[in-house]
Amino acid sequence: MDAESSVELVRLAQAGDEAALNRLIERYRPRLRRWAAGRLPRHARDFADTEDLVQEALLGTVRNFHHFEHRGEWALQAYLRRAVMNRLRDELRRFDAQPRRQPLPDRAASHGQSPLEAAVGREFFERYEAALAVLSAVEREAVIAKIELGCTYEEIALLVDKPSPDAARMCVSRALDQVARLMSAS
Repeated sequence: MDAESSVELVRLAQAGDEAALNRLIERYRPRLRRWAAGRLPRHARDFADTEDLVQEALLGTVRNFHHFEHRGEWALQAYLRRAVMNRLRDELRRFDAQPRRQPLPDRAASHGQSPLEAAVGREFFERYEAALAVLSAVEREAVIAKIELGCTYEEIALLVDKPSPDAARMCVSRALDQVARLMSAS
C-alpha cells in the first residue's frame, strides 16, 4: 500500500480528481485479478476471462463512484470484490443461457478436467467457503486478505484493526487452523 490513504484517494476521486481515481484503480486492480483468478470455471472462459471481469467491475465502479459510501480504509476493496463476484455470477448466468455446441466425436481426447476432477475441485471450494462462513468477520477478512489477496501482515493488521503485524499473523494462523479443521471434518 502507498503511504497515501485509500480514504483520502476516494475523497479526492469523488470530488473529481481523475489522478486520484487512476491511483485507486492501479492500487486495486492487481489484487482483484489475484482474487478473481480461477473463480470463473474453465468451461465458461471462452466468453470472458478474469481480466475482462475485473475491468468491467472497475469501470462499473468508476461510472457510479459518486454513489459509493466509503466506510474505512478497506471498504473500497470489499466493494470491488463484491462487484467482481457479481460479474462472475452474471457471466455464469450468461454462459448457462447460451445454446450448447455440437458434441465431440466419441474418440476425441480431452485435455481438460474430467467431471470427477471438476467435482472434487468444486467440493473443495464449497468446503472452503463453508469453513470461511463459520469464522468471525475479522478472521474471515484476515484469511481472505492473506490467502486470496496476498496482503502482507502489516496490511492485514490495518484491515482487521490488529495492533501489529505479529498479531495479524497469529490471527491468520489461528483462523487457517480452524479452516483446515472444518474442511477436514466435512
